[in-house]
Amino acid sequence: MGLGMVENLIEHGHEVVATNRSEPAIKEAEKAGAIGAYSLQEVVEGLSDQEKNIIWLMVPWQAVDDVLQELVPLLKDGDLIIDGGNSPYQETIRRSKELVDKGITFMDIGVSGGPGGARNGACMMTGGEKKDFLLLESLIKDLCVENGYGYMGKHGAGHFVKMVHNGIEYGMMQAIGEGFEVMKKAPEFEIDLESVVGVYNNGSVIESSLIGWLADGFKKYGTELEEVSGEVSHSGEGLWTVEAAKRNNVPVPIIEGSLRFREDSQGNPSYTGKVVSVQRNMFGGHDVTQNKEA
Repeated sequence: MGLGMVENLIEHGHEVVATNRSEPAIKEAEKAGAIGAYSLQEVVEGLSDQEKNIIWLMVPWQAVDDVLQELVPLLKDGDLIIDGGNSPYQETIRRSKELVDKGITFMDIGVSGGPGGARNGACMMTGGEKKDFLLLESLIKDLCVENGYGYMGKHGAGHFVKMVHNGIEYGMMQAIGEGFEVMKKAPEFEIDLESVVGVYNNGSVIESSLIGWLADGFKKYGTELEEVSGEVSHSGEGLWTVEAAKRNNVPVPIIEGSLRFREDSQGNPSYTGKVVSVQRNMFGGHDVTQNKEA
């Protein structure tokens, strides 16, 4: 997603200094027109000497603290760090307090849309100080589809709203998977599932990006999904949503059930799992082929 965002920003006329743990990825960013940096020190040195430098992190949430530990001493008061990954919102709140105490501005932006959205227009949910959102709004707008961004509230709110988004996503994907398995196994009919998904995605009430991605998956793998694993991995956000719901005494049986399905699918593959997996592959690029960890 980071490379797609780099390309998107450059197309919109922004100057970008890009780094990555992988040198080939830096070379790809340079081909797109970015200034390549081979360390965080080079990132900071490559930024224009402006009042507020902007550093956008797109790293796994487990790596954020390590990156901040190395990055923050290189910055000056007032510089701005954005965590664009899907970090646990409570960790985001902690980080925001620590960074503010060090004179660093911090924002959390949950990014939806997968690699394709990063490249061609994402959906973004922003947390932090409203004045910082207004400062960055034109940049965020350039990265998003029309009307696909908004200010969610104080520090942590962006990641919180994105977390709930992913919990809802779990439930929607689960319902689609279950429905298609019901049709596949109906003894009375021999239903063409590729025809079904095409009709569903043209004017039906459940027309959606997820149905569209399933249609793409059927075209890529066939409706039997023989190459696709029926064991479904999860990246954490559904679990965090369930935990937040319990803290606030909110029942979430659909989201909790879809999370449990993913956990129970390990060693217990099914066609429902294949349908959920292929959607993950289509929108997120997750490796969901047989005998490989997603």
